[in-house]
Amino acid sequence: MSNAKDFMTEAVEFSLKAIEQNEGGPFGCVVVKDGKIIARGNNKVTSSNDPTAHAEVVAIREACKNLNSFQLTGCEIYTSCEPCPMCLGAIYWARPEAVYYANTRKDAANIGFDDAFIYDEIPVDPSERKLKMIHLPHQRASEIF
Repeated sequence: MSNAKDFMTEAVEFSLKAIEQNEGGPFGCVVVKDGKIIARGNNKVTSSNDPTAHAEVVAIREACKNLNSFQLTGCEIYTSCEPCPMCLGAIYWARPEAVYYANTRKDAANIGFDDAFIYDEIPVDPSERKLKMIHLPHQRASEIF
């Protein structure tokens, strides 16, 4: 495997694994470095009871472990769907060179995976979010910073 289409095909096939093995939603991801897949992930939210076990997060964790690094410098991510807000945040923290995605967030919403409410909440001041967010200052927390 050495081209973008092949890597995307692998990510898409991994999305099928999530469904066939009853592990989670139809999402798959691969991380590539130097023209080789170094990590794979599929959605495992329902099988692991872990809401953070999205395909991208699973693949990022595996890739970082394999690279012995908390960053994906020089890597590319191929994912079967445009990353959700959580995965997008994880991807930015991991700092890959590029992200390729197949389906869009609108495609995901059309099959019941709608993240619009999260995208809408991100720019809102914490005090005005739908989920109660309470600022509770703590002297020790400030000292540690």
